Order: sequence, then structure tokens, then C-alpha cells
Amino acid sequence: MKTRVININGIKIGGGQPFVLIAGPCVIEDRKSTIKMAADIIRIVKRINVPFIFKASYDKANRTSVDSFRGPGIQAGLEILREVKERFGVAVISDVHDITQIDAAARVLDIIQIPAFLCRQTDLLVAAAQTGKVISVKKGQFLAPWDMRSLVKKIESTGNRKILLTERGVSFGYNNLVTDFTAFQIMRDLGYPVVYDVTHSVQQPGGLGDKTGGRSEFIPLLARCGVAAGIDAVFMETHTDPRKSLSDGPNMLPIAKLEPLLKTMVKIDFLMKGK
Repeated sequence: MKTRVININGIKIGGGQPFVLIAGPCVIEDRKSTIKMAADIIRIVKRINVPFIFKASYDKANRTSVDSFRGPGIQAGLEILREVKERFGVAVISDVHDITQIDAAARVLDIIQIPAFLCRQTDLLVAAAQTGKVISVKKGQFLAPWDMRSLVKKIESTGNRKILLTERGVSFGYNNLVTDFTAFQIMRDLGYPVVYDVTHSVQQPGGLGDKTGGRSEFIPLLARCGVAAGIDAVFMETHTDPRKSLSDGPNMLPIAKLEPLLKTMVKIDFLMKGK
């Protein structure tokens, strides 16, 4: 089934269009590194002509430990995202965690992302949708793909039909996630584009005790499988040196490995969609 096409600053997601890359570091660590990583990713996607949206979180409110780095906060974080947006001419996406953040976030973000753990929060979904922005909802690790129908209805109740549905794996025992690839088609049948969050799908939540683990060696495999399944967009956290990242290092792709993987993904996408 072809989905509704969501247009974000000229980038089209869904309806059989070539896949869009949503990528960037897990969290904004500081201005300098964020600008550099954005520039590095943009150089890569321009060389191989992949539509691109920059992602980074200004606040990681769901870290495993109370002592873990969360980011610069909403005010400083949004200013950095605004600079990325204006300097490079790219759309930007980040998470909101409560309704008090939405007005400020909507003034900068092109896509408002609802985190997986908060995906059922009615007030948050409705308030985000009322901004008129594109809303990306991450499917909770605890939900079946058909459960996304009720979340879509909450957003649609505001008249907003600019929706992206994001798969990020489902809980499989303790500290482990797996991807059910039938979820792509089930969610696509709701009429909206589906995003595959590849890097969080290899995450091992709480797997290192006081922090989250991950198996980044499987990122290329899952990325290729997602594109082969005809996914509309791929969400991929990437970092210059994931080992030194202040959040989610074990499940991020080094930027140095991004270009060869994208080249393969583009070839697969062309075979699937002929575009």
C-alpha cells in the first residue's frame, strides 16, 4: 500500500519515494561537536544524493542513571539546532518530553518527535499535533504494531495528518530488542509513512547495569533489511567516535562507516522502488 506523502521543506517521505535519512548524534554534547558532525553527515549525503534530516536531542530525559549526561537543555539545545538548520539549510528533528516544551520546540523544529516511552500520552500527542508540525511517533517497545492505530487517531483528532510512524524494536526478554519486519506493512496500512529506527533496534536497554548497551555491529544488516522492505525513512544515530559519546555509544554508527552503508542502501532502494 502506498502511504500519504509527507512534505518537509521539499523533502518527500512516503508514497514510494526514495528513502530519507534521519541522522545525527544521540544527544547534543556541545555546539562545536554538533556543528561538525552535522557538516560531516551533510557532505556524505550530498555526494550520494540522499535526502537528509538532522537529528539530535537537547534533553535525554529517560537515561538509565540519574547521573547520566542529558544534554544542554531545551533553550541552549534549540539554539544549536536552529544554527544547524540555518547554516546548512536542513530540516531538524528532536524529542519533546512534556507539554511545557512544545511551544518552544515548535518554533525551531520541523518534526516533533514523541519518544517511545511516552507514545501513549494523550495530552502530549494532542498538544504536539496542535502545532501543525509533522509529528513522528516512536512505537513503544511494549506495543504491537496495530496498537499504533489509536495513537494515530489521537493526532488526527486535531486535524493534523502530517504523521510519521517509527519502528524501533520490541522488547524480547530482558535488556534486548528485536525487529518484527511485518510491523512495517502493518503500520503502513494505517496510511502514513513508516520510519525504521535502526540504531535503537540494536539497543540493549539497561544492558550494562547503570547504562544502556547495544550491538552496533548489526546496524548495517538491519539497515539493508529495512530498505529491502521498502521503508520510507531510516533513522540512524551516528557519531564521530561512539566510544566517546555521552549517550548511547554502543548502539551508534561511526560517521566514517556511514557513506559505504548508504551507497548500498541506495542501490537496494532503487531495486525496490525504481526511483
